[in-house]
Amino acid sequence: APWSLMMSLTPSWGCLLDLPWEDILVPHILCHLPLQQLLSLQRVSKSFQSLIQLYLANMRCFDSSQIGPAIPRAAFVNLLKDNEVLQQLVLQNCSDWLTDRELLPVIGQNHHLHHIQLKGCAQLSRHALVAISLSCPNLRRLSLAHCEWVDSLSLRSLADHCKALEAVDLTACRQLKDEAICYLVQKCSRLKSLSLAVNANVGDVAVEEIAKCCPELEHLDLTGCLRVKNDSIRVLAEYCPKLRSLKVKHCHNVAESSLSILRSRGVELDVEPPLQRALVLLQDVVGFAPFINLQI
Repeated sequence: APWSLMMSLTPSWGCLLDLPWEDILVPHILCHLPLQQLLSLQRVSKSFQSLIQLYLANMRCFDSSQIGPAIPRAAFVNLLKDNEVLQQLVLQNCSDWLTDRELLPVIGQNHHLHHIQLKGCAQLSRHALVAISLSCPNLRRLSLAHCEWVDSLSLRSLADHCKALEAVDLTACRQLKDEAICYLVQKCSRLKSLSLAVNANVGDVAVEEIAKCCPELEHLDLTGCLRVKNDSIRVLAEYCPKLRSLKVKHCHNVAESSLSILRSRGVELDVEPPLQRALVLLQDVVGFAPFINLQI
């Protein structure tokens, strides 16, 4: 549809390019086209190549999924070499090609980034997170899920320099322990969403510090944090009145005695109440859910 609209605006390519580039084409037309099509347009003519390069230099959001997971290293560097106004950078699951060498120049020249997604980018190192912390003081959302290169020192750098953070995903960052998480939440008290899922090193000490330091917390994911127990969940209930969702599946030391407090407040939990779990199990066994007289 956007491509048809573009074609209908003018009877010829020449007339289209006669429209003001920075005032009309870039902000009102090219922004509606998929990045893959824009890159193809560069092959039409030298004028189109210049137009697309202007667009890329003024692009506010770059999402690698619009091109595909296997972007050639040189192509990525070329796409963003002139851009200094990025606000969102999404590079999810780019472990096949993305290293510090490609990422650090982009981070270093874009100081307005407020949303960075690096989920599954396994070839990066702690230097990437340090660069982010030093170059992006206004960062609000950061995903480092399944980035096992994240360590306590690089996370400390992030906490020291990016205090406006509101959402951080540290799923499966297995090097991190309670001490590192405590330091993060002490410095970044505006956090509304935090994931520490799939980290056996995270326990009650971290959860209690999260509760006491982050009164704005709305979403917390502790899936598979085996060291988390009831006491810290009770502290969470006491100190986080805005909590809307809590994930504690596979936290075997968290019981209904602590979850019921949150459940009564309408907090969304990923663990069903004991009676409901029993009914589901019974249904699986006998093939139907029996009627039970709870007044007996």
